[in-house]
Amino acid sequence: MKSDFTVSLKRIIDEFSLEILYMPSITDEIMISSPEINRPGLQLAGYFEYFDDKRIQIMGISEISFIDRLGDEDAKKRMNDFFAKKPPAVVIARNLKVNDYYIETARKYDVPLFRTGESTSDFAASLIAFLNLQLAPRVTRHGVMVEVYGEGILLLGESGVGKSETAIELVKRGHRLIADDAVEIRRVSSKSLVGSAPENIRHFIELRGIGIINASRIFGVGAVKLTEKIDLVINLEPWDVNKVYDRMGLESQKTDILGLMIPSMTIPVKPGRNLAVIIEVAAMNSRQKKLGYNAAEDLLKRLGMQDDFPASSEEKPVDPF
Repeated sequence: MKSDFTVSLKRIIDEFSLEILYMPSITDEIMISSPEINRPGLQLAGYFEYFDDKRIQIMGISEISFIDRLGDEDAKKRMNDFFAKKPPAVVIARNLKVNDYYIETARKYDVPLFRTGESTSDFAASLIAFLNLQLAPRVTRHGVMVEVYGEGILLLGESGVGKSETAIELVKRGHRLIADDAVEIRRVSSKSLVGSAPENIRHFIELRGIGIINASRIFGVGAVKLTEKIDLVINLEPWDVNKVYDRMGLESQKTDILGLMIPSMTIPVKPGRNLAVIIEVAAMNSRQKKLGYNAAEDLLKRLGMQDDFPASSEEKPVDPF
């Protein structure tokens, strides 16, 4: 599967400290667009139908031992057929020794050839996780993201509603800042969204009347975090006296972000409300719901009123964007 985004091969080399067996002069220009990898057992056996030449190829004990059992001429032919497909890179796992014709064939077709000391499975899992993050579908939203009691909270709302001030209060209470003003959201799997800050504004917060501050410098490195999974979306909005807000917590709202429905809620803002404490409670309540406990439903059961609220399990999608 080709991604709309790419990551340079050089970054992968640096990330995994790959040993270079052969590297063409154009390595800096080689970009990886597929988050998937391949172990070329079938291809070395001569079957190339459905072969995806955009994937990084990983060769382990099975592939290397298969080639070693062939005669020299047959082995060279199979390696030639494989490298002729020009995959973006080939990685030898477990620091396995390879014959000279591996390097010669890689040089012939200008295919980067590397080696790693990791086991095939461990390296493949790490590489897939890295590629999924780097090539994930993404969108940038105006908002603030914090980690509260291990829950990733995305705060949304119009400018001036108090998102940054709330984040500062939460950081002072021992929680961690992920991003302020701009949150880069990536869909790293079919079930998970991860939020982070753009690198050029990472750890900075804008406070009206004070200006720009660096949270990691003022509160210490323990007050910030690079990325966090998005568990809950909280929409902050000025209190509207004409609007009826949920007082029981029975309505399950969801926010659609990159095709995933994330639990969400709307919190009205007005003077005197301690938003930091409210968000702490929201985070803990969200965790309790994940564990199967819903305080509102428990209360209704104790009062014998559970049948009076049939809509308690309905999910109402909202779109704050």
